[in-house]
Amino acid sequence: MVADTDHPERFEPGAVFLTSDSPPRELVLISTRRHHGALLAAFVGVEDRDQAADLQGSVLTIDTEERRTLAEGEFWPDDLQGLAALDHNGDKIGTVTGVVLGDVQDRLVITTTDGDQFELPFVDELVGEVHPSGGFVVILPPEGLQ
Repeated sequence: MVADTDHPERFEPGAVFLTSDSPPRELVLISTRRHHGALLAAFVGVEDRDQAADLQGSVLTIDTEERRTLAEGEFWPDDLQGLAALDHNGDKIGTVTGVVLGDVQDRLVITTTDGDQFELPFVDELVGEVHPSGGFVVILPPEGLQ
């Protein structure tokens, strides 16, 4: 398991995680240990290799109520997905249909009104305004990217 968190203490026995399955499964952590650079985790009810293999590829998350408070200008990926992508005139270019989390920078996946897709680096020069409560993001893609 790759642990991508800003709170490593989250991996304490008794911690509860949700799987990316539909519907999500709840997993209660028993223990963790490092093995060849990976984090191995044991969960209640996952007692053999077959049950563990069923979890392969799942993303483990926490309940939204357990999330940390975000700083100004920070957003959760699921808060961005579904937002209308508008140009600087307020015309709809498309919809944010995904967020690619990167080591250097994150990217918004925009599906245009024509059904095409492009990725836009989530940087101030290309993303002018973000209004999750208003349901839109203003993007400033360079010529030829949209």
